[in-house]
Amino acid sequence: MDAGLLKQLFGHAKGWHGPCVVLVNAETSVKTTGPDSIVTGGVKSYAPRITSGRVIADAACYHPDFNSLLVVQRVKTKHHTGQDVVLQTLVAIDIGHVVGVEFEGLDHLADLGLKAPPLPEKQHYAAGTLVG
Repeated sequence: MDAGLLKQLFGHAKGWHGPCVVLVNAETSVKTTGPDSIVTGGVKSYAPRITSGRVIADAACYHPDFNSLLVVQRVKTKHHTGQDVVLQTLVAIDIGHVVGVEFEGLDHLADLGLKAPPLPEKQHYAAGTLVG
């Protein structure tokens, strides 16, 4: 991904920005599809793992000095005493491997000098779409 575009999206000064999803050209993220271990009758089964190039970031920062995107992931869990614990992971991603960045909403369009596209006035259906 272009360093200039990342600089526009994340700002020229180093600082943390809200949640986003970083798309990379590798299978870097491993998620479970359910609870990690399920014990039934003494047999322990593990949830299947899904690998993807979508790194979910609770906070992200573009660091131009190192040509990297720093990503913080937070996972809330309970300690065996019942106390809530927040586990934090820092991921440093080389911007040469960043394919894209997803943000919720269209607020970052203003960083690029763009306005949000207008909403269509009437429903538009693609050719061949069944309507009814």
